[in-house]
Parts: sequence; C-alpha cells; structure tokens
Amino acid sequence: MSGQDWVALLRGVNVGGTNMVPMADLRKLAEGLGWQDVRSYIVSGNLVFRAEGEAAALAETLRQAMAAQMGVDVPILVLTGAAIHDALAACPFRPEKGAHVHVFFLWSRPTLDTALRDTLIAPTETLAVEETRAWLHAPEGIGRSKLAAKLHKVIGGTLMTARNLTTLEALARMLTSEV
Repeated sequence: MSGQDWVALLRGVNVGGTNMVPMADLRKLAEGLGWQDVRSYIVSGNLVFRAEGEAAALAETLRQAMAAQMGVDVPILVLTGAAIHDALAACPFRPEKGAHVHVFFLWSRPTLDTALRDTLIAPTETLAVEETRAWLHAPEGIGRSKLAAKLHKVIGGTLMTARNLTTLEALARMLTSEV
C-alpha cells in the first residue's frame, strides 16, 4: 500500500436534515478517487483513508467530487493520522463522558472574542483555544451550552468543525487498525 493515513472531516453533513450524504455513497466516491482503505465513522462525515497527496488538495478533490456527484458542497478539512493522534494526546480534559468534551478543528489561526465568551460561558464550562484547535468541556451537555451555540462568534476568522472526544478516540483507533 502506498500513501499515508488521512482523516477527512466534513463540516455540516447529515445535521438537521440538510446536506444529506449516505456514508456508503461517500466511501464509494472516495474509492473512485483512488483512495485506499476507505472507512467511515458514524453519519456525521468522518472518513479514514490512505492516499498520496497533500491535505489541502485531497480536501478540495473530495469537495469537488461531492458537489459534482452528490450535489453537496461543504467545507472539508483533511488531517494526517498523526494530527488526529496528536489532538487526542493534547486533550486538556479528562471528562466523565466523552460527549462532554468537543474538539473544534480550525481551518486557520482564530481570533477570540473574550468579552463575548465571558458572557456566554457557564460556570461549569471550560474553553481552551489553541492555534488550530479549540476544546470545550461542557459537563452539563453541549446541547445546553450557550457558548457552544455561539462558538462561531466567539472564535472568529476561521471555519471550524467539531467532534466529541468519543468520536476522536474512535478515529484514532481506526487509524491504528487494519481494515
């Protein structure tokens, strides 16, 4: 096998009945691009695969193919397998439940509106912002978090896509297992 291990994170697919993408169709499309060992994880747009190329070019190739063949045009972030493992190792929280921590992968360096953050953050929540990731620990639930609902306004200047810690752990396991 040639190439390296990658993870494609699709932003905003299969959420609230919009941008519907069947994972079997997505896997088939990726295999048609010549990618190998293509696997998906849950329906929120996570692909693990092996391919030659650069992250930005792989993301753009997949985006264009999805738009042409599926009629769905969404931002896609492609990260190396090593970047997924690094993110997992860098998690600043050890929550009781993986769903209580979300990592927001950022397309570029963010700007942070600390005043808005301070008006939205709950006393039990913690937000840690790094260069290409932001971590939100919301032990009362991400769906109840006012900060999570407006995080796109708190963290500006970049696109982002979120995955909970449970999903991040599953992607890391998929990268280390054989098909």
